Amino acid sequence: MVEYDSRFLCWWGVLLFCCKLGSRRQLDYELRDDELPVLDNVNRLAQTQQVSLPVNKTLSHFTGHVGSAAFAQLRTDCVRRLIRNKVLDAIRLEGCFVVAVDGSGFLSFSHQHCPHCLVHRHETHTVYLHPVLEAKLVDPRGLALSVGSEFIENPAEQVPQTEPSTLITYEAVKQDCELKAFGRLAAHLKEQFPQTRFCLSGDSLYACGPVFAICAGHQWSYVLTFKEGRTPSLWEEFQNVLRLCPENRLTTQLPDKTKQVFRWANDLEYIDDQGRQHLVHALICEESGPHGKQTFAWVTDFRLSTKNVCAVASQGGRVRWNIENQGFNIQKNSGLNLEHAYSTDPDVMKSFYYLLQIAHLFLQMFEMGSLLRRLARDYGTTAIKLFGSLKNLAKRLLECFRFLFLGDETFQITTGQIRLFDPG
Repeated sequence: MVEYDSRFLCWWGVLLFCCKLGSRRQLDYELRDDELPVLDNVNRLAQTQQVSLPVNKTLSHFTGHVGSAAFAQLRTDCVRRLIRNKVLDAIRLEGCFVVAVDGSGFLSFSHQHCPHCLVHRHETHTVYLHPVLEAKLVDPRGLALSVGSEFIENPAEQVPQTEPSTLITYEAVKQDCELKAFGRLAAHLKEQFPQTRFCLSGDSLYACGPVFAICAGHQWSYVLTFKEGRTPSLWEEFQNVLRLCPENRLTTQLPDKTKQVFRWANDLEYIDDQGRQHLVHALICEESGPHGKQTFAWVTDFRLSTKNVCAVASQGGRVRWNIENQGFNIQKNSGLNLEHAYSTDPDVMKSFYYLLQIAHLFLQMFEMGSLLRRLARDYGTTAIKLFGSLKNLAKRLLECFRFLFLGDETFQITTGQIRLFDPG
């Protein structure tokens, strides 16, 4: 029997996603080769002295024994290190790190995979779902670093038992459960980052009294999409106050000739359905340009003025799309294979989810770091144009790991700080 160091197996799991292998089985085909320097390279990374490479089932067995909570903590520790080392300070909004929250599909099954599945019944078939609520630290450069995850799942004793002919829409289940999951997620974030100032960014689902109250209790700020249908009374007051303060107006023009007209209103009073009183501010942005006309609105706890409306709109409001585009979309479609069932064990599949988040964090530091940007500049291009795509970049990383021995110079610790490229 071979015993493997936990650090070695952790790196083995991270490499599964950093090299974008797509499935556990590919570890055996792409990395498990005694004639290549893979074993030496993993030992150098993990600071271990293993004498053989594991099979893919060893990784699954390991994650099952360790438990998903340990990998979640490892993900959190990685982000905490970046924050403490001030790597991310440039992306603060009014002193806060902007954290976008949103739910996403994770795994789906045609059969009841476990007692916690959400049930989505169509007229002809039933789908059993495992969505997840993510909190990602985002910024205008395209970063989307996972800082918290809450799996949206039914307690075993509360799985919906409905007639086969009953139609249960996924959106109804999602909307009912996502806010409950946010309450749990917010509590975990506050526990893990008790002193960190966050600014919550989310869609209109979160623009409601319970979320306002949670943010106030945790001393967080927020910039949330504002729609009439979500809080009609607050929207009506916003429109009335806008007419009374025409001086709250700012016109700007973007480099692509898009014209932006900002209007805002401060000190809007809102009483939620539990009788709690909230004092909020609201902002609307009307755009017209090459892409037509669009209107955006947000509700926030930042008091608004000509000095900060542009930053609140771009860094706090519109940046939330990064969680969908640079977060979920890349994790699903660039080779990370988020929607692949790396395991069907309920807790092991969560462990692989967290390993994916850790690997994506590493890849973003690599892809957006100054070293790769400097290499691309030497060739007069960008990193993506140099390699063709993020998937190609992972292929080159895999080739280097398979065929090149990582010597001492690779592991020399420099005194320089990790630097991300300037969005300008």
